[in-house]
Amino acid sequence: MFTHNKRLQYTVRVSECNPGLANLMLEQFGGPQGELAAACRYFNQYLAEDDPARRDMLIDIATEELSHLEVIGTIVAMLNKGAKGRIAEGTDTQAELYRNISGAGNDSHVTQVLYGGGPAYTNSAGVPWTGAYIDSIGDPTADLRSNIAAEARAKILYERLINCTDDAGVRDALGFLMTREIAHQQQFEKALYSIQPNFPPGKLAGKPEFSNVYFNMSPGEGDERGPWNREPTFQYREAQPAVGGGDGWAEVRIASEEREVLSGMSQRLHSDTQSDPTTGAMLGMQGANGAGERAQRQQPPAAPPPTSSP
Repeated sequence: MFTHNKRLQYTVRVSECNPGLANLMLEQFGGPQGELAAACRYFNQYLAEDDPARRDMLIDIATEELSHLEVIGTIVAMLNKGAKGRIAEGTDTQAELYRNISGAGNDSHVTQVLYGGGPAYTNSAGVPWTGAYIDSIGDPTADLRSNIAAEARAKILYERLINCTDDAGVRDALGFLMTREIAHQQQFEKALYSIQPNFPPGKLAGKPEFSNVYFNMSPGEGDERGPWNREPTFQYREAQPAVGGGDGWAEVRIASEEREVLSGMSQRLHSDTQSDPTTGAMLGMQGANGAGERAQRQQPPAAPPPTSSP
């Protein structure tokens, strides 16, 4: 069950309308790192979670993300408020109206014309929100790591949006939302480390002979060593084929009747490596070359160079 408090989680004050900024804010409304994606991601995990403690945390954070979606949507609507009235009532001339919604890098024509100034479930480029943004896999040790990364990406986007405006009220509200991303990162990390062991994700252990091996797959100038490929944690090895044994070639066993079918297909599709067939491209080039040769033949002969008097 959900209930709604009509007051926002954080007070929003916008000093002036700015449709261009409103368009950028849509990134956190209907974008892949936005609040709607976060709310749906954590709600999805909540529904499938069996651990009572994590289940409670996930629904609390999912519901808070809906509150953040409301804050962002309110900012978008307030930034569009003046332009919404002008475009609805037709108070500007056509040239002024077009310049206001598309000039000076504004690019807010989608939200202004199509959605009437309201927040759209798109990112800032007008790409519709999609459920493909929800990447939960159903294992808490994997999902919690993904959640930490998602909150980190959202924090970075909030930082960039803050840098795009000097409106003190908008910056203050965005600063709150950015800070909550930090809080959620910490909460998800605490939940992750309350599961012991939590690595590797899932149940099955890796093959021990490869779990702590670093393969140098791009050898040559520029090779670097660091804690990610250095002893004592990692064994550093140069790239090589067939690291698990064998000759490195793929093998498959097939039934005799299938082998006969495959043999017939192979013969039918056999390439004649000794042939040099004339292709359409070659024919086209011959036509072009022929036209060039005809043009050269039609040119009058060049006059002999003048001779100098003795």
